[in-house]
Amino acid sequence: MRTLKGTTRTFLYWYIVAMGLFHIYTALFGNYEAYLQRVIHLTWVLPMAFVLFPLRSSDPCDSVPWYDWVLAALSTVPGGYAMFNYTEIASRIVQVDPVTLTQLLLGSLLLVLLLDATRRVVGWPLALIAGIFAAYMYWGHYMPGLLRGLSFSLPEVIEHVYLTDEGIFSMPLGVSAAYVMVFLIFGGFLEKSGAGMFFMDVAQAFTGTTAGGPAKIAVVSSCLFGSISGSAVANVYGTGSFTIPLMKKIGYPAYFAGAVEAVASSGGQIMPPVMGAGAFIMASFLGLPYKDIMIAALFPAFLYYAAVLVMVHVGARKSGLRGLSPEELPDKRTVLRRAYLLLPVFGLVYLLLSGYTPMYAAVIGIFLAWIVSLVHPGHRMGPKEIIDAIHLGAKNIPIVCIACACAGIVVGAVSLTGFGFKFVGFVFSFARDIPFLALCLIMLVSLILGMGLPTTGAYILAAALGVPVLVKLGFSALAAHMFVFYFAIVSNITPPVALAAYAASSIAGSDPNKTGFMAMKLGFLAFIVPFAFCYDSGILLNASLLGNLAAIAGSLAAIFAFAYSMMGYIRAPIPMWQRGVFFVVGLLCFTPNLWLKGLGVAGTIAAWMLFRNGILNRPADLEKQK
Repeated sequence: MRTLKGTTRTFLYWYIVAMGLFHIYTALFGNYEAYLQRVIHLTWVLPMAFVLFPLRSSDPCDSVPWYDWVLAALSTVPGGYAMFNYTEIASRIVQVDPVTLTQLLLGSLLLVLLLDATRRVVGWPLALIAGIFAAYMYWGHYMPGLLRGLSFSLPEVIEHVYLTDEGIFSMPLGVSAAYVMVFLIFGGFLEKSGAGMFFMDVAQAFTGTTAGGPAKIAVVSSCLFGSISGSAVANVYGTGSFTIPLMKKIGYPAYFAGAVEAVASSGGQIMPPVMGAGAFIMASFLGLPYKDIMIAALFPAFLYYAAVLVMVHVGARKSGLRGLSPEELPDKRTVLRRAYLLLPVFGLVYLLLSGYTPMYAAVIGIFLAWIVSLVHPGHRMGPKEIIDAIHLGAKNIPIVCIACACAGIVVGAVSLTGFGFKFVGFVFSFARDIPFLALCLIMLVSLILGMGLPTTGAYILAAALGVPVLVKLGFSALAAHMFVFYFAIVSNITPPVALAAYAASSIAGSDPNKTGFMAMKLGFLAFIVPFAFCYDSGILLNASLLGNLAAIAGSLAAIFAFAYSMMGYIRAPIPMWQRGVFFVVGLLCFTPNLWLKGLGVAGTIAAWMLFRNGILNRPADLEKQK
C-alpha cells in the first residue's frame, strides 16, 4: 500500500472523508434504491485501489504513476454511466431488452478493472477464482461431463454482471455499501474516543496478575478489540505488538506467544456485536434481523474464548508461569472509572436488540462515542478529531468493498450457470447421503477458500456453494451459514496458509508453521463447535429452554475436558490414556442426546473432583512419571 505525500495525500484524505460523510448521511436518512446505492459505493471506492495499491511491487510507494491515475479515472466511467442512466437500467427487462454497445464496452471495462483491483487489494486467489467463474459463464458449455455449463453470449454475461443486481452489484456489495462502511467509521470513533486503549487496560488490570497473565491479556484484549475491528490480521498487529513481547518476557516460547495472539485475534470476527462484514452478509442471505445473528453467535463465541483462556491457564500452570506484578499493570479502580467508554458499545447492542436497523444503531453509536470523548481532555474530539475519525474508519473500506464486488461475480456465475446445483450433486455423490461426510467436505472447502481469501470473500463463496448442500441434507439454514462462516474464520490459524498465525509469528520472531500448528491446538474447540451446533441447535440458543440449558451445560464441561486432554495437565501431568478419556468425554458433552450429554458432564465433574482430592496422580505417581 502506498504512503502518499503532499497534495496527493491531502486530496485523498478529503476524498475519503467525503465518502464517509455520504455513507453516514444515507445511514441516517435512508439509502438509495439498492442497485443505485451499490453503484455509487463501488464507483467511490474503486479508484482508491489504483491510487493506493501499486500495479507491481517494484512501482513507487510514495507517488502515483500516470497510468494508475488513468486507470482510476477509467474506473469511474462504468459507475458514472449507470448513475446517469439509472432509470433506463432499472426499467430494462433482463434477457429481453438488448444490451447496447456502450453497455457492453463499459461492463467489460468494469469487469477487467475490478479483477485487477482485486489482485492489487485482496490478492491473486480471489481474482483468479472470480476470473475463472466469469470465463465459465461464457465458455462453460465447452467443459466436459459434470462441469458442462449452459451457453451464454458475451452480451448476456455482461448484462448479468453489470446491469442487474445479481452480479457485481449483488447483495454482498450491498452489505458493504449499507452496513460495513458506517461500522468502520464507528470503529474509528471508538479508537479516537479512547475506547481502544480502554479495552487493553481492562484486559491488563483484570487478568495480568493470574497464571500466564500476559497470554490472558492477549485473549481478552483481542476479544474486545476484534469484535469491533472484524479483521484477524489487523487485530494481531493492533494488540500483538504489545502482548507478544509481554508473553515472551515471562517465559513463554516465541511460537506459543504468537499462537495465543493468532487464535485470540481470529475469534474477534465471531464475537458480537459487530463480527466484521460476514455477519451482515449472513443476515442478508437468511433474511433475518441482525440481532438474530448476534444472539446465535454469542454462546459459540463465548465458548471459543473461554476454551482458549482455559487452555492458556492450564498451560501456564503446567509450565509454572506466573503473572505480572500489580505494579506493572493499570490500577483496577482507575480503569473502572473509565467504564463510561463502553457506553457506545452498550448503546449499539441495545439498539440492535430493540429492532433498530444496524445503520441507525451505528450512527447513534458514533454520536455516543463523540459524547464520551468529551469527558477526558486527552481524547476530547473537536471538529478536526471528528474528521480524523471518519477518515480513520473509512480508509479501510477498499478491501471489504472490492472483495464483496468481486465475490459477486462468483455468486452471479453460480446463479446464472446452475453451477451450484452441480456442486450439490457432487457432494451428494461423494457423501452418499451421510450428513457428517458432507459436513467434512464443506469444512475442507471453507478452509481452502479461507486460506487465500479474506474472511468475507471466503464466507460468500463457501455459502454460495456449501449452504444449499447442508440445507438439503436437513440442517437448518442458520446452522449451515454459521458452519461455513466459522471455518472461513478458522482458516486464519490453519496451516499451510494461516494468515493470522503468520502475522503473529512476524512479531514473535517464531517459525510460522510451528506457530500455526500451536494455534490450531489452542483453538481446537473451534473445529468441534461448528459440527456440534449443526446437530444441536441449543448451542446457537435456538432450541427449547431445556435444550438451550442442556447445550450450555454440556459445552461448558467440554471446554475443560478438551483443555485437560490437549494440554495433558490437571493440577499435575496426566498420562496419555487419561487424556484420551477426557477427549471422549468432551465429545459426549457435545452430543445432542441428553443421556450421553449428561454422562459426559458427569464424567468431567467426577474426574476433576478425583484430581482435586489427590485420588489420581498422587505424588508417588508423579515421581514415577518423572
